[in-house]
Amino acid sequence: MADASDQAGGQEMAMTPRPIVLMGFAQAFAAIEAAWSLQKADMRVVAFARRGTRSALSRVRGVEIHEITPPEVSIEQCLDDLRALVAQVEPDAVLPLDDASLWLTSCIDFERAVVVGPTPDSAAVALNKHAQIQAAEAAGLRVPPTRLVGSATELTSLVWPVVVKPADAVRADGDRLTRPRGAIVADPSELSEACSGLGDGPLLVQPYLHGVGEGVFGYVNEDGVASLSAHRRVRMVNPHGSASSACMSIDVAPELEDAVRRLIADLDWRGMFMVELLRDDDGVPWFMELNGRAWGSLALARHRGFEYPAWATQFALGLPQTPAPPTAPAPVVARHLGREIAHLLFVLRGPQSQAMTEWPSRWGTLRNLTRISRRDRLYNWNSRRPSVLASDTIGTLSELVAGRKKR
Repeated sequence: MADASDQAGGQEMAMTPRPIVLMGFAQAFAAIEAAWSLQKADMRVVAFARRGTRSALSRVRGVEIHEITPPEVSIEQCLDDLRALVAQVEPDAVLPLDDASLWLTSCIDFERAVVVGPTPDSAAVALNKHAQIQAAEAAGLRVPPTRLVGSATELTSLVWPVVVKPADAVRADGDRLTRPRGAIVADPSELSEACSGLGDGPLLVQPYLHGVGEGVFGYVNEDGVASLSAHRRVRMVNPHGSASSACMSIDVAPELEDAVRRLIADLDWRGMFMVELLRDDDGVPWFMELNGRAWGSLALARHRGFEYPAWATQFALGLPQTPAPPTAPAPVVARHLGREIAHLLFVLRGPQSQAMTEWPSRWGTLRNLTRISRRDRLYNWNSRRPSVLASDTIGTLSELVAGRKKR
């Protein structure tokens, strides 16, 4: 029988309110899985969304969504709206899910709430790919030969093909936040076509490497880097280079683990992170970039028992870590239904650059997409809320169509 003190302690625990986590943007690819991770850890989830846009997150039961001015419309108004939302909701923690929200949260002093992510200084590195390359090289990771130029007008004397990408993940253009896009280019004419998407600002130029994308994931707790896991891309949405439509779990390569730990320690990191790599045809892993927030393939980690959003938030709030990290997680292949369909459409369209000397065959792609194994899992699938997956799939394909119409 429990004594009086035990009973009092139990009543106190029962009366303790659930932590409130404000996360965003609701349109982030990892939003649904992050929300489920937080809810599983008995946290109340509130999300901020770009005003006038739809999100499948609205189909997740128990998530409260508030609209704010998109930073792509006005940074100043967006920050004012976010501050007002924080004052209204009074969250215990703020969890940035994408580069835009990471940029915004690094601009605000939240006072009472803790940011589940890097400090402003570390966030600056997470948003600047040139700074990441320097840090990765210092930590012992292999980095492709990289040239930094001030703008597209300085892109001369190139050895084709090359990858040209903005040094900044997001960029302030006056009062608007922009997200410039990189490109694989095979010759001067393709470079000229790509320049409009590169934006005005510093660019990185690297040789185009053939290989397969990999990722190493983790978060930081009181002992430093914790619960490392990894994946390898099975398919990209766009074979030219993009996020995964399918990925498979792999062991963390021993030659990478120490270097990743050094990188994160050197940056005095906190929160979640993803180190993105490309393993070339000779088996050499090359550092690509550091994502300082939730990543697209969060579903794969969660299906294996790695609850990174919950763990990072619990640590930031000084709460016990639950659930316990898996000791022998089963191998998993995670597939995003909408992106798998988009992958097929990109394959059918064909390569858009002469640099793409290898391109998936149409029949091979169709065969691979229709092959289902026992290890396969779907992103954003919950048997009790099938409308979430349906909404997410429709939204993904709608965005693809809308993006093509803008071109």
